[in-house]
Amino acid sequence: MIKCSILGAYMMHEPILQTSRLTLRHFMLDDASFVLQLLNSPTWLKYIGDRDIKTLQEAQSYLVNGPLLNYQLHGFGMCVVCLRTDGTPIGMCGLVKRDVLPELDLGYALLPEYEGQGYGTEIARGVLQYYQAKLGLKRLLAITIADNIASIRVLEKLGFQFEKTITLKDDSDELMLFAAHFNEKGTP
Repeated sequence: MIKCSILGAYMMHEPILQTSRLTLRHFMLDDASFVLQLLNSPTWLKYIGDRDIKTLQEAQSYLVNGPLLNYQLHGFGMCVVCLRTDGTPIGMCGLVKRDVLPELDLGYALLPEYEGQGYGTEIARGVLQYYQAKLGLKRLLAITIADNIASIRVLEKLGFQFEKTITLKDDSDELMLFAAHFNEKGTP
């Protein structure tokens, strides 16, 4: 069970970063209905897979055992992406520490109605810049399936290059592994 201090809970409401159109903030348990919607959207199911999250309680458990736990363990994780104008949640983006990959990887997903408007590239670029400065990243990974052309385009715009195909344990899907290498100035 995750316990937050009053200060910690307050800080979770504060934006991690802002771009011209978007805000990135930590997930909270109150975001369970949004998570339920995102994880069951057609593009999530097609390109990421069914996480078997069908109820609000399961969405809360996903948050507790996923993003909220990762904040405690690593100081980062997937975060909610909101429109800057009105705070509407539209997706998630962040860094993930996977036991099966040698470095951190970048993850992102948007509700279908917000795809194709440059939001994915905008927030992923902001996340890259923020965490490269904060963690001094030298290399960052990203994975996607070959059919996810939009995600591949985002990665390429951000300076990621295809390295090889891989299969994660407990997953039969072949994935494309991309990597970005950062120079001394923090740019890919």
